[in-house]
Amino acid sequence: MKVEPITNAKDIKSIKKLLADQPRNRLLFILGINTGLRVQDILGLKVGDIKHAKIGDRVVLREKKTQKENVFMVNKDIKDALDDYLKTIDAKDDHFLFKSRKGSNYAITTYAVTMYVQQWCDAIHLPGNYGAHTLRKTWCYHQRKTYGTSWEVIAKRLNHSSPSITRRYIGVKEEEVEEVLMKSI
Repeated sequence: MKVEPITNAKDIKSIKKLLADQPRNRLLFILGINTGLRVQDILGLKVGDIKHAKIGDRVVLREKKTQKENVFMVNKDIKDALDDYLKTIDAKDDHFLFKSRKGSNYAITTYAVTMYVQQWCDAIHLPGNYGAHTLRKTWCYHQRKTYGTSWEVIAKRLNHSSPSITRRYIGVKEEEVEEVLMKSI
């Protein structure tokens, strides 16, 4: 199933508010939309990988899919959500940050995240198909549309092997192409 990004900043704010009393899920959402990482890589984080991180710190990880090294930066939203979450758990450094009900040796699954994201979007009455990959696509969308980041920089950040893959992620719509074609030179 193809999933969509959350394109409206108001909807992102609504989901953050919805998750205000769910520190784990709030951190999961904020990490997803602020890093552009695949959910499986976020779920692979251990408490010790990030618990001492400060704003501006680089966190290095190895991508499961590509085996390439990747990094993300801890911004203010991530740091605030992380601190709130860490206050609620008693975990050792080698425990998964997003542990499942099976225990600290198991992370929640990508499938579980897909269900959560769809539930969050349903709860704020956001029509469409949403899932785990929505978080990564949301990061891409807002980097391009909100911040004007070039697709080349987005492709590098996502570790994509082909520009065509990145173009699918950033969601260039037919209306945008038509708008460009109406500009006189």
